[in-house]
Amino acid sequence: LPAAIELVKQFPEQPFVLDHIAKPLIKVGTLMPWEAQIRELAQFENLTCKVSGMVTEADWEQWVPGDFRPYLDVVFEAFGEDRLMYGSDWPVCRLGGEYGRIYRLAEEYVSQFSAEAQAKFFGGVASAFYGLKG
Repeated sequence: LPAAIELVKQFPEQPFVLDHIAKPLIKVGTLMPWEAQIRELAQFENLTCKVSGMVTEADWEQWVPGDFRPYLDVVFEAFGEDRLMYGSDWPVCRLGGEYGRIYRLAEEYVSQFSAEAQAKFFGGVASAFYGLKG
């Protein structure tokens, strides 16, 4: 992540997407230094974070939704609802479970937020970032 920090810093007018929430070490439950680096990256307004690829960083056979909460808490707090987008990571996500289960993981987490924030997460931010219509 240090290289990503430098890249985003050097090109403040270039929009970037940080994919897979930067692949934290979910399987071993490690937050640092990932958390500090995520918070540093989130200071750059030209960076949007895609919430995807988490289950492939967890224990493929035994993950539970609670394994992801600390990581989701960090990115939602750091980036806020206007710079986070859902990503399916399909078909790779199927290494860690069926897509429906993985989608529900995200859906259950964002249920704590407003309907507007959920709509942004599940399409609004991506549509705006990529210039999609409809």
